[in-house]
Amino acid sequence: MKTFRMDRTAFKAQTAVEAANHAQYYIKLSWQQRLQIAFYLNSIAFNFSLDNPPRMDKTKFKATSRT
Repeated sequence: MKTFRMDRTAFKAQTAVEAANHAQYYIKLSWQQRLQIAFYLNSIAFNFSLDNPPRMDKTKFKATSRT
């Protein structure tokens, strides 16, 4: 299995005040817009294309009925 590493050069260190200012911007966005931003940041951190994201290995999970 390939290990993925976050590209730490794509981000910058911030003070708590600077980070708090960003929160005010993101809180005004809809949850769909925030999800798109999170997906974009994950694609950068784990180096995958937005057009071709990695697939989940569905053989590791199993659904069963509770009846």
